[in-house]
Amino acid sequence: MSEIQPVVFLVDDDPSIRKSLHRLLTVSGFQVKTFSSAQEFLQTDRTDTPGCLILDVRLPGLDGLELQKVLAEQGTAPPIVFITGHGDIPMSVRAMKAGAIDFLSKPFSEESLLNAVELAIEKSRRESALTADIASIRRRLSLLTPREMEVLKYVAAGQINKQIAVEMGVVEKTIKVHRSRVMHKLQAKSIADLVRMLEKVDWSNKSSGFGLPLKG
Repeated sequence: MSEIQPVVFLVDDDPSIRKSLHRLLTVSGFQVKTFSSAQEFLQTDRTDTPGCLILDVRLPGLDGLELQKVLAEQGTAPPIVFITGHGDIPMSVRAMKAGAIDFLSKPFSEESLLNAVELAIEKSRRESALTADIASIRRRLSLLTPREMEVLKYVAAGQINKQIAVEMGVVEKTIKVHRSRVMHKLQAKSIADLVRMLEKVDWSNKSSGFGLPLKG
């Protein structure tokens, strides 16, 4: 399967800025989509699209910082590179604390923008890979039977087969069979590997409904 081409989303109300940055980014090998307002950007389909957002701070209607907040609340915020001709230190601090990759004041060099975009896209790729990994782990967890899920709880809590057998009121041989099936279905190579998987999906969180904490 070929890797999805990342997209650089550019939101700026200045047509000349959009045109020049679109040219720069396209020549540099990026796929680019431009928007004149935050509202226009919010209407586009960005489902499962890796990439980044170059965002002007001063925009008509919803401004850049407000858009950053909206995207964060929606859980759909791509890595953001802010650009502005009217920035100040408090504004940049606010943007960076909210997770922005960079805050560039106009006029900025082409190199500084391209470097920031590269960092943002690399972060997006890592986040996309993690999201896919978590989805895969959750799918494998769904394959476990209720009995196997119960055994997994005890294994994740660090208990050995003999202890689990006592807790569940069965013979140790039965636990060995269930444990082997759990490891096979989850494609875990070791207990450490299993625990790392469960930590990725926050399996020990009470809200997950599993009930037992991970060891350590």
